[in-house]
Amino acid sequence: MSEAPVLIGVDWGTSSFRAYLINAEGGVIDSISTPEGILSVNENDFESTFERLIGHWLQGYPALPIVLSGMITSRNGWFEIDYVPVPAEIFELASAMVEFETIKGRKLHFATGLAILDDGKTPDVMRGEETELIGQFCQHDSDGIFLLPGTHSKWVRVEDRRILEFETYMTGEVFALLKQHSILGKFMTADSHSAEAFDRGVKWRAESSHSILHTLFSVRTLPLFEQMATQDVADYLSGLLIAEEIMGALATRQAISEVTVIGRGDLADRYCRALELMGKSATVVDQGLVARGHYELALQRGLIT
Repeated sequence: MSEAPVLIGVDWGTSSFRAYLINAEGGVIDSISTPEGILSVNENDFESTFERLIGHWLQGYPALPIVLSGMITSRNGWFEIDYVPVPAEIFELASAMVEFETIKGRKLHFATGLAILDDGKTPDVMRGEETELIGQFCQHDSDGIFLLPGTHSKWVRVEDRRILEFETYMTGEVFALLKQHSILGKFMTADSHSAEAFDRGVKWRAESSHSILHTLFSVRTLPLFEQMATQDVADYLSGLLIAEEIMGALATRQAISEVTVIGRGDLADRYCRALELMGKSATVVDQGLVARGHYELALQRGLIT
């Protein structure tokens, strides 16, 4: 792998900052990761934070182009950019990038996100995930349904390197709210993982004909009548909510037999297990190709050759 950098890529999200020194093959030479997301920046002084976090790269490689993606281009970020409507190809996202000059005279290239703006549907948006997706399908040349689990999970359909549609599910945030701020959390003790309780939640939701608003109350009643140990309740709730998400995402995609999960660790494993219990195949690919996404955008934009 070449050790000569040609690009700096920055993935600046709500709660994290990740930067990559990228070579001519799209590989990562060096990286920086901190929890200094856009919400932690004092008085919106993004330039000072940016200079502090990667200043040694900027000094060592002053001529390198810099691509930034993620929530840094949102209304709460450094520089807001309009979304590109789907369906969208890489060249459209590259064309929509906006050049911005800092006070110190550095030229930055901000990448935007995607939006669903079809008549008859409520709007939907993503910022950051599209760069990860670009890295994935350019590296592996794969089509199909991609799932990016998280606080706001994204289900995305890709065909011929085009992002055709996507949906957002607030599963992670709803889980946290119910656990921390509702009566359902009163019986939840410890965080030791119970695969059996998780499976029970998935199966109960998948097989129940009741509304999720009714099914959720079993999170309280099962431990109340000692039909579930309190240390298993959180995993049971997780199973219910993930199954609800999968049912919604696949409601119009019954013909889909396989889903590619972009993620790592326990959360990706949970989604794969739930998909399998619900009759679908799941393949996990690690996160980490956002730098390759930066590389592909820069290539399309003509920032590198």
